[in-house]
Amino acid sequence: MAGVKRRTTGQISGENVVIEVAWMYYHEGLNQKEIADRLGISRATVVNYLQDARERGIIRISLNSDAFTRHRLAVDLCSRFGLTAAYVIPDEGADDETTFQRVVRGAAEWLPKLLEKGDRLGVAWGRTIYELAQASDDTRIEDLTVLQLVGSMATPYGFTAEACSTRLAQRLGALCLNLHAPAVLTNGDIAAQLRAEPIIRDQLARLLTCNKFLYSVGTCLPSSHIVGSGVATLTELDWYIAQGATAVLCGRFIDADGKPIPGPLDARVIGIPVDRLAGLDMGILVTPGLDKVDATRAAIRGGYATHIVTSVGVAEALLAE
Repeated sequence: MAGVKRRTTGQISGENVVIEVAWMYYHEGLNQKEIADRLGISRATVVNYLQDARERGIIRISLNSDAFTRHRLAVDLCSRFGLTAAYVIPDEGADDETTFQRVVRGAAEWLPKLLEKGDRLGVAWGRTIYELAQASDDTRIEDLTVLQLVGSMATPYGFTAEACSTRLAQRLGALCLNLHAPAVLTNGDIAAQLRAEPIIRDQLARLLTCNKFLYSVGTCLPSSHIVGSGVATLTELDWYIAQGATAVLCGRFIDADGKPIPGPLDARVIGIPVDRLAGLDMGILVTPGLDKVDATRAAIRGGYATHIVTSVGVAEALLAE
């Protein structure tokens, strides 16, 4: 390139070369070959530096949420189901896992825009919420509190409920209030005694103060999170299905209209009552896959969702009812 003094990476050391490559690419608009020529390095090295910059948080890539909330399907979802807003992610040609990661990343991008000073965000748990927390960029929302809404159990994914709430709180610069109890006990009397313990009693009382709710509704499939985490057995799942169960919300079963289904687990589960999650200022529902279409409809009908993040495929399935 005429008139441009060529520098080599020998003249730029350590973190500076990563920053310089990021600046040239994102602010000066140079392509990878032009950067390589200027610095006397290979194009592959430029690619590695850009990846390093993303992983270290030197650069952040964000998309304008309007492009997703004004999507035709997003508008149709709001009109059909009375939602406040919807965020619809493209999934053409993507496999299930790629779609899952896209929806999770979209939810992570949108979430900070939905939160305000003083909010108390109740957080469910499961793979979707855990991956959302992992995908979130560091930001800070003043006077934000994150609350773990259900007790903890081991999961096949290698994390527990408090990992979801703690990680998300760290990403958002929020105070984290975890629930220091198991999600379910074997005996209702023992669960009642545990709820009466002053520490647990106070923690459960704090859950009732949440004004916004972040979750991914569970299914009633044998492979569902509620079975995999050990909250319900397959026999218990079958019993609830026979009563009309369509979805699971914070360890509680709801029917196709979103109404809670009373059953044997109620006395044994430690967490927020499901009826306290309807009608909040905001219910942020993340639905990454087609397996959750029926469960998502149930959550919306029950008044648990005001905002939804999902894919084109799921949006089309919801509207095809």
